[in-house]
Amino acid sequence: VPAAWQRPYLNIFKHFRVEEWKRSAKEGDVAALTDARLKGTVYRIRGSLPASSYLQLPRTSTQSLGLVGRYLYLLFRPMPHKHFVVHLDVATEENQVVRISFSTLFKEFKSTATWLQFPFVCGAAEDLADNCPARRGLTGAAPADVRWTCLVLDLHSILSLYLSHHYSHLKSIKLCSNLLVKNLCTSDLVFDPGVTFSEGWQADLACHGVAPMPREMAFPVPKGQNWHDLYDYIRFPSEGSKLPYNSIRKSCSSPVAASEDPVCQLPQTVTLTKAVQDRLSLIHQITSPKDVSVVWMR
Repeated sequence: VPAAWQRPYLNIFKHFRVEEWKRSAKEGDVAALTDARLKGTVYRIRGSLPASSYLQLPRTSTQSLGLVGRYLYLLFRPMPHKHFVVHLDVATEENQVVRISFSTLFKEFKSTATWLQFPFVCGAAEDLADNCPARRGLTGAAPADVRWTCLVLDLHSILSLYLSHHYSHLKSIKLCSNLLVKNLCTSDLVFDPGVTFSEGWQADLACHGVAPMPREMAFPVPKGQNWHDLYDYIRFPSEGSKLPYNSIRKSCSSPVAASEDPVCQLPQTVTLTKAVQDRLSLIHQITSPKDVSVVWMR
């Protein structure tokens, strides 16, 4: 049964009030900071070992987030010259719990019936000068100029491709050092950070299951600049892919030619209920230029 309160998306940090640490847990060196570039609060998680410092949702392993959105969006930046680890525990319709982990520490993909481990390959700003640089093929610590990244994990496809299971819901998230995190959200929609609300409305993208990134989840883009020139967008598994990939990395091709024709980038159509379509319509109405800063910064 669709969870209406999670539609069209759920801002995880906001909903679970992570700053209060009542429904979340932290260990080691975890601190809330104001990031000048992002113009908002981010969480810094750092430590000598991944297990020594982490931010965890929900607070205990006996609880469950119960988030059913197909896509998990993680807005983060690995710390330069450091490694990081992220663990996601997801439940399947077959009543099995599977752990999905990705890290710069992993050298190769490993899989068991209950655990998928993916190497994460960090890109760098200077990599954009080349079409598919050799550096992208190397695992290891994040480069000095690693960028803020929007990572989109298709949890449904990951379980289907790698384990032939059916995704049910997200149980827990554990973010381990070393990284900066702005936020997380879940949704059944494909959010394209390179598309504005007006562009999305004109192209009638809502009926195709794609939408502009909600403003409370978006990275700021100075006037006259392009989102993809400032940040990285990684979607995993890669859109349209039929064979499993053995690492999570930015595509060697243009990250989202979707800024020109987003509909062509959709892996498949997502059926939206009338309630969700009405909500997206309302979002468009209330985010006209005169109201944008008020509505989305609440």
